Order: sequence, then C-alpha cells, then structure tokens
Amino acid sequence: MIEKYSYGEYVIVYNGQIYNTSELKDTLLENGFSFNGHCDTEVLLKSYIYYGNDVVNHLNGIFAFAIWNSRKKELFLARDHFGVKPLFYTIKNGSLIFASEIKALFEYPGIEKIIDNQGISELFGIGPAHTPGTTIFKNIYEIKPAHYAIFNNYGLHIKRYWKLKSEKHTDSFGTTCDKVKYLLNDAITRQLVSDVPLCTFLSGGLDSSIITKFASDYCKDNGLPPLDTYSIDYVDNDKNFVKSDFQPNSDNYYINLMNRDLHTNHHSIVIDTPELAEYLEDAMIARDMPGMADIDSSLLLFCKNVKKEMTVSLTGECADEIFGGYPWFFREDALNSGTFPWSIAIDERQKLLNPDIGSKVNLKNYIDYRYNESLADVEILDSDSADTAEKRKISHLTLNWFMQTLLDRSDRMAMYNGFELRVPFCDYRLAQYVWNIPWEIKALNGREKGLLRYICKDFLPDEIVDRKKSPYPKTHNPTYLAKVKEMLSGIMKDNNAPINNLLNREYILDILNTDGKAFTRPWFGQLMTGPQLMAYLCQVNMWLEKYQPKIEL
Repeated sequence: MIEKYSYGEYVIVYNGQIYNTSELKDTLLENGFSFNGHCDTEVLLKSYIYYGNDVVNHLNGIFAFAIWNSRKKELFLARDHFGVKPLFYTIKNGSLIFASEIKALFEYPGIEKIIDNQGISELFGIGPAHTPGTTIFKNIYEIKPAHYAIFNNYGLHIKRYWKLKSEKHTDSFGTTCDKVKYLLNDAITRQLVSDVPLCTFLSGGLDSSIITKFASDYCKDNGLPPLDTYSIDYVDNDKNFVKSDFQPNSDNYYINLMNRDLHTNHHSIVIDTPELAEYLEDAMIARDMPGMADIDSSLLLFCKNVKKEMTVSLTGECADEIFGGYPWFFREDALNSGTFPWSIAIDERQKLLNPDIGSKVNLKNYIDYRYNESLADVEILDSDSADTAEKRKISHLTLNWFMQTLLDRSDRMAMYNGFELRVPFCDYRLAQYVWNIPWEIKALNGREKGLLRYICKDFLPDEIVDRKKSPYPKTHNPTYLAKVKEMLSGIMKDNNAPINNLLNREYILDILNTDGKAFTRPWFGQLMTGPQLMAYLCQVNMWLEKYQPKIEL
C-alpha cells in the first residue's frame, strides 16, 4: 500500500515493508529522534534524515520510496535489493514523473504510449520477462533493483548500492548448514511480524513447507492460534494431471501430509477454468503488459480469494533461484543453449512477428545482446571450480531475469487485490551467503537444492524432503485449452483486431490448428506450453486494444 508522511522539510511516499524497523527505531531514539506512532513509514523517513543517501545500506525489507527535500529542492528515490516493489519513472519537460505502476504515468499530460524496436524486442524476444531498468514503452524506465536515484536541478543521477559479491567460501560444511538455517529462520521470523491477519501459501513442496514449518513453530512458541495455510487447485485437476519433466507430480497428497504434521488451519482454493480465462485481462492490466497468461490470472484469483480472510501471506518464492532448483541448472540442452535457458524458442518467437515488422526487428540479435551484457557482470573467482563458475553464470541470469519476472508477478497480482506477499527466501543476506557456497555443496548428492534438502531433513517429513521439484500448479483441465482456443479464434476472425497488424496471422492460425501442440515444451519457464501461448496472444490483443500504443520502427 502507498503511504505518505511528512516531517519538517521532508515528505515521503512509500510502498513496502521494512523488516528491521525495531532496530532502526532503537538507533534513532538513541540519537535524539522521537516518534508519533509505530508505522515503518515514519521510521524510514527519519532513518533517511539520519543516514542520508546511505540509508539504503541499513534497510532490510521490500520497498520503493521517494523522499522530497523542500529546502534542497531534491528528490531521493530507492528500490529494494531484488526489486520486489516496483518504481517506474519518466522525464517530461525537465520534470521527473514517477509511480508504482506504468499506467499511472500515462495520466500525466503529454506522456505517450510508444513502442519502438526495443519495445517490440522486449515484448516478444524477452517477454514476459524484461530487461532490468527498461519497460516495453519508449522513454518509460524503472529504477533498477538495488539502486537509488537523486533528481535535482542538475538532472537525474542513479547509483547502485548493492550487488552479490563473489568471495571464496571458507566455512566448513557443518558451519554452512548452521548459517543457512539461522539466516532462513531470521528472515522468516522477521517477516511474520504483522498487525493484520497473516498466513502462508502451502503447496507441499520443499520451499513452502519450510516457510510453513518455521511459521507454525513461531505461532506455537508465541502462544498464537494455529497458523492458517492456503493452497490453490483447479476443478478436475487430479483427474486430468499429466506427468512431465517440469511438473512430475501433483500437490494434494503432500499438502495433506504437511497439514497433519503441523496441525495448521488449512484452506483449499479451487479455481474453475472459465475464471482463469476471464481474468486474463485483469492480469494483463495488473502488469501493464502481457504476462504469464493463466499462471498470472490463477495467482490473481488465488490472492483475491485469500484476501477475503487474510491480508498478508508468506510464500516460498525465490528458493529455486537462490539454491539452484530449476531443471536448467542440470539439463545439458539448457546449459549449452547459449541463451536464457528458460526461453530457448527464439526462432518461434521471431516467426510470431508480422513479416513486415520482423524484417526490421531481429529478436535474436537483441536477445544475444542482453544475454552477453548480463553475463559480463558476473564475477568469477580463480578459486571457483569449473562447475561453480558455470553455475555462477546460470545463477546470475536466473536471479536477475527469471526471478525478477516471478517477483513482478507476485507483487502485481497480489497488490491488484490489496494483498501483500512476502518472500523470505529473497532476503539479501541469505542470497549473498548462498551465492558463494560451491556448487558441489549447493547441489549436494546431485540433487536440485541438495543442500537445502539436507538442512531440512531433521524437521520436515522425508517425503517432503525427497519430493522432486514441482512448480506452481497450473490447470491440466482440457477445457482451458478449448476456452483459450475459442478466444483466440474469435480474435483472428476479426479483421480489425490489432494483433493482425503486429503479429503473423498465418502462423497464429497454424498454432490454432494444432491445438497448441506446436509448443509441447515450455516456451518460457517451466509451465508455458501451447495453451499458455494462446492465452498470451489473447493478452497481447487485449493489451493493444486497451493501451493503444503507437508503433514506431
């Protein structure tokens, strides 16, 4: 939620949650500050007054904020370490306009919705991810994660305040396990502090089970009522589930196992296929761009239902990025792809473009540029083994691109419903420590998240610890494919549909004729196959109709 607070010559607007508020407040009290209440907004502003620009190095939390100094006529903007909270801006006639949503910027007179060559490349080459610092719209930018900016009469000055630092790991195996467990417990415990109803999302996977275990123990130790947990499922999903490399098993058995073990107060939210399709437009509006199709709309609906009873939830998001849990950390075809390993269908992406536009926009060249630019930022140590060096590169890409996409998804879909998601695995201290653990230890016993599994074997059921990674659940109901095929077919029958001016109509018709079987392996991430591509194309048309961008090539 956006909050505003003023003090003397300073005014702050702020979105987020600071998890070390009490420590900051103690320091400020010792240095002569007083407080009118208990909100972290007041603590954040007075921390800035005390620390100045260095305040960002004293914050543990998720945040995007701007502070105006009326005496100096200077604006300070900052964004959290991994960019959980959004912060967009543009400069118009010498003025800086900023907001937490792109759509808000377009309310300012004279700011145009323009898509140029780079925007097309972002949307269809990188999307639904995006290059940090950019958007699909010309002259609309974001403050990058772990950056702050100062805007004054001398212009806009941006500085990076934090990055993962490569250092030789010298701790013993036992010490490594102890430190990871301590950092996990501390991150989760800090994020359980809330003055509104709080729960956890529980899928029965390793990551959400860890969060739920620590949260449940916290409730018991502090005399609180049993923890509320929530899971998502889809009508007839068990009946239609099909095992794949990327989704090897369904969740229900493991959710019930954890509930019996922890005695939580569990709630299952069941989404029906028509809702997933109906909320594709809402999900697109929440992102201000086409996104992860029903992977987005399902989370939006999930948060919408949970919000009826809760206000905040902790999730297991980001564990796979931090601890090396994705298939592409292990698959040779992905490791040797020479591109972003979650998005290797480059030829198919190019083919989606209208031939006239495709002749002016070379997606592969753009993707290669962004890929190599990102890899150049990786710091490899002479002491790194060949495996660790290789996995540093793939980890860097995953943390800065794929994780950012999922964090965007989580925040946008939740906040669209006035709901807050917290991500303890994304604690920057935990990420920094795990970054330097050698791959041979991180992937202990050759398993994805092998170290994390080993650490949890003493407090989680064996079946949870040994369960093969399974991503966020999607619908397997064939009626969803039928529904999005019907939606896309209706769009293609409309000669005035704006998608026909941007994309390759004949290729889309071919995709429709194969029932999406042209994309049986994911074209993005682990879940987005044929049905999700059709839904994505529907979102593209919805976006073109609603935002009506001007195409400049």
